[in-house]
Amino acid sequence: MRIVHYINQFFGQVGGESEAGYPLEVRKGPIGPGKLLQEMLGQEDEIVSTIVCGDNFFVENPERVEPELLAALEDAKADILVAGPAFNAGRYGMACGGACQIAYEELDIDAVSGMYEENPGLELYRKHAYIVPVQDSARHMKDALEKMSVLIKRLSEGEKLYDPEVDGFYQRGIRKNTFSDKTGAQRSIEMLLKKINREEFETELPMPVFEKVIPSPAVSDMAQTRLALLTSGGMVPFGNPDHLEACNCTKYRRYNLEEMYGREAVSSGEVVHGGYDPAYGNENGNRILPLDAAKLLEKEGRIGELFEDVFVTVGNGMGTDQAAVFGDEIATELMDAEVHAAIMTST
Repeated sequence: MRIVHYINQFFGQVGGESEAGYPLEVRKGPIGPGKLLQEMLGQEDEIVSTIVCGDNFFVENPERVEPELLAALEDAKADILVAGPAFNAGRYGMACGGACQIAYEELDIDAVSGMYEENPGLELYRKHAYIVPVQDSARHMKDALEKMSVLIKRLSEGEKLYDPEVDGFYQRGIRKNTFSDKTGAQRSIEMLLKKINREEFETELPMPVFEKVIPSPAVSDMAQTRLALLTSGGMVPFGNPDHLEACNCTKYRRYNLEEMYGREAVSSGEVVHGGYDPAYGNENGNRILPLDAAKLLEKEGRIGELFEDVFVTVGNGMGTDQAAVFGDEIATELMDAEVHAAIMTST
């Protein structure tokens, strides 16, 4: 099996966020995590080349990326594309998924990747690759590559992978016909009886569960409104005194705007959010926490009053359950402070 491995600028040993615009480049053989993957695969399957591309460049230049990636796969006579693993890195996951889609749709090449369950690339590209469940960070690289190598070997041996639970990949949403010794009517009655008797059963058609969120009514008069600022962009006071984590943040903090950042604009503070280049936020904190614009609106009378405190957390890699807990707690504090509306800034 001839394998082409797709990785980003970080794992390609080019650089971090400052090199996120690095153009697509093809190198011979395995690089970075590909070396360990090659050891796991043995001699039967070979990583013949590695595609390195900056996360930003991939998503911002599709007209260049697609033909160059296709050419790389064709030149390598690739049998399979391996992308990542991307863990919980959102832009990396999107790029890995995009690479898998190109290989799968344009060349009918199987693709294998690894993503954390909340990586946005999973939901968008699950149909285009065998994506194995992995942990949220590169600390678990070895475990992720071992899972991916198992699927790669099985594909190399010509196996057909149908059952996500048995074969160890996320459901792809692709329907395939299978034979059963029982009719649909028999199976449905058996499931119904188990449900009635409070016994465990497994449905053949799991239904999605959607949470209904009722939006608040629109603000009728902003000129009479007490407005609060919130941010998930990780703009904290210098030194990060409360030790907010750069990823998978476990806390939020409430800071006094004037005491911690400045009277009319953010004149002090630093970005602790991982996953994006903090240079521009560190250069001017109002790009993350727009205190200057909010103060101007207050002076012009377009809002009634700017709330004196700001709520800060880091959205990078945060699970939806954790975010929901934070949202409930922050909302309670805002209501207790008689705040009428809030603006949440992100990255």
